[in-house]
Amino acid sequence: MRHPIGYALNWPARDALPVARLDLAQVSTLTFRAPEMARYPALRLAREVMARRGLAGAAFNAAKEIALDHFLAGGIGFMDMAGVVEDTLHALDPQMGASNLPEALEDVLGMDHLARIRAGEIARRRAGSR
Repeated sequence: MRHPIGYALNWPARDALPVARLDLAQVSTLTFRAPEMARYPALRLAREVMARRGLAGAAFNAAKEIALDHFLAGGIGFMDMAGVVEDTLHALDPQMGASNLPEALEDVLGMDHLARIRAGEIARRRAGSR
């Protein structure tokens, strides 16, 4: 993490960092574990949306963008963002319908618009309850 943090602290410049270059041959072994879905609700939501397909992707993307906007503005906390997205997806479930498949670009744009409105309402409610 030293490299990403170093680059973030020096952004937008790419100054030389006082850390050794990452040498994966020297590391030689990487260990991967399945993520704990309870610890990472945004990952769980993303996987659920990918499995559902269709308009759920448009709703998810719009809701996460609005949640991020509210977080950056200080309205909600970092840990509230996944909740805003999840609540938005639940609220829009009836509008997505059983088939959940868009027939035209207008369907996707309409779901994006609706999700942004619902996510904004949900984020404002969460901000008011803080």
